[in-house]
Amino acid sequence: MKNYYRPTLWLLVHLIFLIGLYFLGELATSKGWLNPTFFGRPSGIIEFLRQNIASGKLWSDLAWTLLGTAISFLLGSLAAMLVGLLFIALPIIEKFLDPYFNALNVMPRIALAPLFILWFGLGLGSKVAVGFSLTFFIVLSSTIAGIRGVSQDHVTLCKTLGASPFTIFFQVTLPGAIPVIFSGLRLGLIYALLGVIGAEIIASEHGLGQSIAYLGSTFDVNGVMALLLVLALLGVTVVFLMTWLEKRLLHWQ
Repeated sequence: MKNYYRPTLWLLVHLIFLIGLYFLGELATSKGWLNPTFFGRPSGIIEFLRQNIASGKLWSDLAWTLLGTAISFLLGSLAAMLVGLLFIALPIIEKFLDPYFNALNVMPRIALAPLFILWFGLGLGSKVAVGFSLTFFIVLSSTIAGIRGVSQDHVTLCKTLGASPFTIFFQVTLPGAIPVIFSGLRLGLIYALLGVIGAEIIASEHGLGQSIAYLGSTFDVNGVMALLLVLALLGVTVVFLMTWLEKRLLHWQ
């Protein structure tokens, strides 16, 4: 039974499945079962990707989207972990700021995109602001939960043995909190991508979201479906890379 899960065979099964979907889509649109005006045609989607890859436009839009995602994720994660450490060290500050942070957290931040665009313009800044706002609270919650979830028995034992606070934090607390923190980082990266795409769709000069909005306004369904396919592949790649990195960092568990 385990042979079915060998990587090569599993990849072949997925390839056959995707080829089957392609020909099924072609058959459905040619027979009129699906209206290509609303759903596109597989061959048209492939042709759109071929043309945009050859012209370089797809790579340019993808680069802008990835750049905004990377910056917003890095800034949001760093700020969240620093604030999380501050809250752990000084609970009184967390207690004071908690209602304000909760109010900001429950607010649909994508609704703030027009305001961010007004403040930072149509360039990279507004996209980073939206991605930052989505990433920050996810990583903040995981940082606090991860550190507070560390066994206090281990911390007490280290204090009894005379370990310094610096040693306790880096040798006991941080390693114990990494699994929970990394789960938040993985989710934060996905939300950073969603925030950047959302801001691009609302208003932007570059990026995949901006192209989707333009193609949708011109009723180019093949183009919209093609870019949605690219975003789906991008999301799967992001999750795969973060999962691989997590396994590499947590191999000691």
